[in-house]
Amino acid sequence: MQNLPGESPQTPVEAAARPVMWFEEVGRGDVALVGGKNGSLGEMVQRLGARGIRVPPGFATTAAAFRGYVTENGLDAPIAERLAALADGRASLAETGAAIRALLLSGRFPAATRGAIAAAYRELCARTGKAEVDVAVRSSATAEDLPDASFAGQQETFLNIRGEAALLDACRRCYASLFTDRAISYRQAKGFDHRAVALSIGVQQMVRSDLGGSGVMFSIDTETGFPDAVVINAAWGLGENVVQGAVDPDEYQIFKPLLADPALRPIISRKRGEKAKKMIYAGGASPTRNVPTSKAERAGFVLSDAEALGLARWAVEIEKHYGCPMDMEWAKDGETGAMFIVQARPETVQSRRGAEAFRRYTVAGQGRTLVKGLAIGDAAVAGRVCLIEDPRDIDRFVEGSILVTGTTDPDWVPIMKKAAAIVTDHGGRTSHAAIVSRELGLPAIVGTGNATHLLHDEEEVTISCAEGDEGLVYAGTAQIATETVDLAGLPQTRTEVMLNLANPAAALRWWRIPADGVGLARMEFVVSNHVRVHPMALVRYDTLKDEAARAEIAALTAGYADRTDYFVDTLATGLSRIAAAVYPKPVIVRMSDFKTNEYAGLVGGAEFEPAEENPMIGFRGAARYYSPRYREGFALECRAIRRLRDEIGFSNVVVMIPFCRSTAEADRVLAVMAENGLTRGDKGLKVFVMCEIPSNVVLAAQFAERFDGFSIGSNDLTQLTLGVDRDSGELADLFDERDPAVKWMIASVISAAKAAGAKIGLCGQAPSDHPDFAAFLVECGIDSMSVSPDSFAAVKHAVAAAEAGGG
Repeated sequence: MQNLPGESPQTPVEAAARPVMWFEEVGRGDVALVGGKNGSLGEMVQRLGARGIRVPPGFATTAAAFRGYVTENGLDAPIAERLAALADGRASLAETGAAIRALLLSGRFPAATRGAIAAAYRELCARTGKAEVDVAVRSSATAEDLPDASFAGQQETFLNIRGEAALLDACRRCYASLFTDRAISYRQAKGFDHRAVALSIGVQQMVRSDLGGSGVMFSIDTETGFPDAVVINAAWGLGENVVQGAVDPDEYQIFKPLLADPALRPIISRKRGEKAKKMIYAGGASPTRNVPTSKAERAGFVLSDAEALGLARWAVEIEKHYGCPMDMEWAKDGETGAMFIVQARPETVQSRRGAEAFRRYTVAGQGRTLVKGLAIGDAAVAGRVCLIEDPRDIDRFVEGSILVTGTTDPDWVPIMKKAAAIVTDHGGRTSHAAIVSRELGLPAIVGTGNATHLLHDEEEVTISCAEGDEGLVYAGTAQIATETVDLAGLPQTRTEVMLNLANPAAALRWWRIPADGVGLARMEFVVSNHVRVHPMALVRYDTLKDEAARAEIAALTAGYADRTDYFVDTLATGLSRIAAAVYPKPVIVRMSDFKTNEYAGLVGGAEFEPAEENPMIGFRGAARYYSPRYREGFALECRAIRRLRDEIGFSNVVVMIPFCRSTAEADRVLAVMAENGLTRGDKGLKVFVMCEIPSNVVLAAQFAERFDGFSIGSNDLTQLTLGVDRDSGELADLFDERDPAVKWMIASVISAAKAAGAKIGLCGQAPSDHPDFAAFLVECGIDSMSVSPDSFAAVKHAVAAAEAGGG
């Protein structure tokens, strides 16, 4: 244990008897002495300051000081009596907590402890150059921040405390908070002996985040356990609103493996929160208060990209030092612009989740969507709503119901344990409701904005967190199926088995699957569900005739000086989540393959699309990319790919051209791509082509001269080989990828690709539906198959069996 300059070395026994210790004197091994929170602050001050991580200075009262306070005031026996009455059922939780808190609040500090706290405060004032430094006073129990228990928000924090008298009063309130109803209940649930737990108090210089911003940061994705992402929540003002879930914060996700290169900006998700209020300094009896944010604050982001990346780099360093995923709180000083870490503790949910198997939930037969928010967890559940807007009404909660409320704080934990699911109006992924729901294993939807207005008591609903980042509340009781996917028993195969992914919001859920990459990432899905605007409507916004579309586009592109940057940024960021899920394995991104009727359905799209009798074989794929009708839109797609590869850093992305009818068309498309900065071979860029037209098979050798590989699109190839509309119900019996003519086409193009040294795979449903078709592809020598995540295990087994059968 370290000593301050000029102090004599102390034995552990001598140190443990002291009432106050500076952060630089303690470390993470001193939980019994100063609690997990303060031990961690000391650890960072000692070990991480040299790496540029800033922690505000401060000191901690020790467990010995707390026990001395209890002894000085003769509280051992009265506290023991009240806890015994609770255990025997002679007193309620509320009665017990209130009585013990009253005892602690009425006590007086031993002279030595009072003097040590006052002296340390004066020294902190001297160190910071302030006559009366404002401090945060935080509780740190000697059993908290353990690997299997977060103790999230169980004790109190007091902000903007100034002066010795106010500090001592805040310390008393911290001691009392060791026996809040929620803290007693939590320790009971976790099996901790109340009397064995002591309380340390951290006294730390306040960061003027009331003039800046603050929030929470995790070094692991909080919903999926994806270990390569940092998640940051940010709001204006002091951090309590984010922790309590009282605001809807901004959210950033940053991809850790690419952070080492300072030239890259690996932000894979950036969402602006409403941030309707902020906590600032106040005077008098209440040292803080909430005020509404300005329009500019609500419309802007709290952090710049550079600041978010800087915080993420700190998260990586902190995680590396502690050797486990971490949950951190940060603050930005509005006076200086400096960033600080004000807390760090081990993450206690996803880091302990088994990786060998996971449960997959599917929802069918659902009613209309009633409410949307952020999905916490990946489960689904149906039940009755129990709407409680005021904590005073907690007693009427019906066990097994779905709790619907504005927000939660630690006082709600006893009924959260009895809920089937939780829905809140406010809060982000790092709010109290989100943290506790994960720890309890409950699905939750937070930040809905209006659940308490739209849902009513005893209403039958289905809560789904199984469909990506967005949580959905459906009317009625849907059919919920669960499946356990065992990854431990999957065989190794020579043939690569890859994933078809389209939804960025769900991509990270599949990181545990040992796929060989993504064989098909559908750009048009990201455009339709995330961008939503026709790219030509952005290019030609000033001449757009549809006033309703202009208004919607103006709202979507708010904050972008150039509206086309909205398309590029949103598309690149969406695709980056898919690329991150399997990095550094290849991700084949197919450029947009909408049909004209689908393009026309995008915002502003009707003005730019021709009416076609048969869009399936009309103005689609490669033909669009060099056409005057869409060439400028394709340029935006190319810009997004350049940003994805060169700026965000996902050089594992391969580009694929769909529906390329001829070699001449291939040459024209490759030339247009080169004009837009995507030259095949430059910076390792590979370009594939879809094999879905008979001409691709007939001229496979010539196509192989122009492209690095093929991906067989079995649906279109079947349609065009057999002359069967794949969407026709009348002809459904004739549509079969296993038809001898289709199989001949597939076998021929695989043979030609192999002869040319080009890669070839298949992205279609057939191997999932028909194990014999997977065996046929293996027999032909195909390099890869790309299937939906729910089919991966079955196809992997089918491929292994086929390879074994073929010797």
